[in-house]
Amino acid sequence: MAKTLFQKVWEAHTVRKLPNGQTQLFIGTHLIHEVTSPQAFGMLRDLGLKVKYPQRTFATVDHIVPTNELKEPYSDPIAQEMIEALRKNTKDYGIRFFDTTTGTQGIVHMVGPEQGITQPGTTIACGDSHTATHGAFGAIAFGIGTTQVRDVLATQTLALSPLKVRRIEVNGKLAPGVYAKDVILHIIRVLGVNGGIGYAYEYAGTTFDAFSLEERMTVCNMSIEGGARCGYVNPDQKTFDYIKGKPYAPKAADWDAAVARWASFASDAGCQYDDVKVFKAEDIRPTVTWGITPGQAVFIDEKMPALETLNAADRQTAEDAYAHMKLSPNTPIKGTKVDVCFLGSCTNGRISDLREAAKYLKGRKVSPTVKAIVVPGSQLTAIQAVHEGLDKVFTEAGFEWRGAGCSMCLAMNPDKLVGDQLCASSSNRNFKGRQGSQTGRTVLMSPIMVIAAAITGHVADAHYDGKPVCTVTLPWVVDGHAILLADETVDASIAEARLASLASALAMPVCVVRRPVAA
Repeated sequence: MAKTLFQKVWEAHTVRKLPNGQTQLFIGTHLIHEVTSPQAFGMLRDLGLKVKYPQRTFATVDHIVPTNELKEPYSDPIAQEMIEALRKNTKDYGIRFFDTTTGTQGIVHMVGPEQGITQPGTTIACGDSHTATHGAFGAIAFGIGTTQVRDVLATQTLALSPLKVRRIEVNGKLAPGVYAKDVILHIIRVLGVNGGIGYAYEYAGTTFDAFSLEERMTVCNMSIEGGARCGYVNPDQKTFDYIKGKPYAPKAADWDAAVARWASFASDAGCQYDDVKVFKAEDIRPTVTWGITPGQAVFIDEKMPALETLNAADRQTAEDAYAHMKLSPNTPIKGTKVDVCFLGSCTNGRISDLREAAKYLKGRKVSPTVKAIVVPGSQLTAIQAVHEGLDKVFTEAGFEWRGAGCSMCLAMNPDKLVGDQLCASSSNRNFKGRQGSQTGRTVLMSPIMVIAAAITGHVADAHYDGKPVCTVTLPWVVDGHAILLADETVDASIAEARLASLASALAMPVCVVRRPVAA
């Protein structure tokens, strides 16, 4: 019988069926960090238990690391205490620790792939909600709580309920200026933040086939934001090429056998899904959030929804979101002033993100009204970026270049919003208080859109066809006409398309003024 990857991996790791209907599932790889592991190790000591398979657990430090302090002791005594606790626990139990002194430290969901620890056909667990990132390699990866971290340490198993599988197809070629982040924000917007409850998401279609592993990681990373328990992409040659040569990848004669085994886990042709959703790549445009959930999003050239167009449940959340974000229904998000721009996180802090952002940023300057920081997701990413000179592109433009860590994705380190500052962020959550201030405001977007916001000082449309379209966001309005400033290098057809979309969004005629690009 034809089976999905999820079914194959689940069956291969089933220890037994439990009386309550759950499955005792063997966890092939366990990833830990400093936030959810101390209590778990404490429980092990209280119970007199050992780590069952220490060679299957890998540790790093990411959430609390101050990205502007590269030497210890840290000024935050709690951060210092947590990293020292992780050092002690990993030493006591014989666990591999990618410490800050090794050059391999980073966000847990970046360290696993970089080291070749993340592999197809495996089960992966981590005490972090965005563990679904590893599904980009054809793994089934779950975020778990502290008690479950203890269970995996002690038994290498978890008690989990089986999931339904929804296949999400995206087919076609994305328009210039549209990225993996836009794809997942659009999917969550359409299916809802609760749409994936009870499901594993299988991402497929020609768009995902064309994606790099890092782009697939961006999408899988945010599966949890759509309510799914996990998300994955079937492994292919790109997957194998990415893993090959990594420190923990199979070597020599074991390599070919591993690839054959990994390939066998891919979903079979003709297998049955519990649900299928299909999207056209050409329908997706640059997307940003306007509210307090990742599902509250619009295309950059759209207006935010009018309350009367929403159902009763969504209307209440939207009213709360508009009040918190200090935004108004039925108006453009584009042009909203930003105070802080953050490029980083386990969603978009990889080398490909930094390269693409630097390509657009080079030769430009951060607005004097904006505080902008770029945080490589890992030390290896930082080393590669410095080798390529990307750090200089950012610093010369006015960005702060930081050390590796979670940084401004969440408020567990010094990188926090102040008051009601609005942050253009490449991270994955825009919840109230997520970035450290209960009145702080977060707008999620792709790395390129973060760069555009940093340059213009407001939520902006970054570019099409690799060229800037607009360096001001709200067009000037003169006698009932909107005037859009567009660089002369932009293709005429692209400019015309922008005019049409703006005219629709603003409900007024729009004309374009061409101008030379600064040398």
